[in-house]
Amino acid sequence: MYNQTITLNNGVKVPQLGLGTWFIDDDKAADAVKAAVEIGYRHIDTAQAYGNERGVGEGVRNCGIPREELFVVSKVAAEHKSYELAAKSIDETLAKMGLDYLDMMIIHSPQPWVEVNQSENRYVEGNREAWRALEDAYKAGKLKAIGVSNFQIEDIESLMETAEIKPMVNQILLHISNTPSELVEYCQKNDIAVEAYSPIAHGVILNQPEIKAMADKYGVTVTQLCIRYTLQIGAISLPKTANPEHMKSNAQVDFEINAEDMEKLKNFKKIESYGESSGFPVYGGKL
Repeated sequence: MYNQTITLNNGVKVPQLGLGTWFIDDDKAADAVKAAVEIGYRHIDTAQAYGNERGVGEGVRNCGIPREELFVVSKVAAEHKSYELAAKSIDETLAKMGLDYLDMMIIHSPQPWVEVNQSENRYVEGNREAWRALEDAYKAGKLKAIGVSNFQIEDIESLMETAEIKPMVNQILLHISNTPSELVEYCQKNDIAVEAYSPIAHGVILNQPEIKAMADKYGVTVTQLCIRYTLQIGAISLPKTANPEHMKSNAQVDFEINAEDMEKLKNFKKIESYGESSGFPVYGGKL
């Protein structure tokens, strides 16, 4: 089990490999969390928008591991762009999950989902308000760390103009064929940890023969190569699965991709379509 950690800018340590839970149904989430913890995962990522916080919380509470040994994350819904809505939703998440605190909570997107990739409005004031709610929950001890997701450089900079506390992470779409190098470098230079969601590109990367050939060269699966790539960039990686066999395989990433191959992967041609998932805003489409 890969068990490296990354230290956030407030000194909190995060397991660098976590379990993503997007698309895991609420009634299956508890079993997925328990299976992951048994395998060795200590970082679990959910969101208000996933509709499975209750199940994830149940899994966290009943997995047999002391709460303080787990790193549990959720996200304020992208639509909550006022202090009141964001603050209320943080308390609702804690109640739904049955937890006294979360290890981290982040703003899910600078724009409400219906406007992602469709609108010029970056919701500067709304994000500042949601951030203030996160800062207050952090100061109150409800959250051990706070951050953002899907924020571009301009979004972070406008947030920082009024923020008291710097974001600790930016969770972004990051995988082979989609490496926003400028954003990654900006975050890392400014001591904001990068988290990679969809490190396997929602599965479409599995169909690339060049990537398969490189995985074969290292004696690993394409999925393992993809996860290792994000880890070597210095990101926290969040592959999602409810399948315990996949969880095990995803955690076997203690090999090293050489510098030349890392360059090839960083510059690998952009995937034009995410197949059936292309309609999701995070992949450039509309809901």
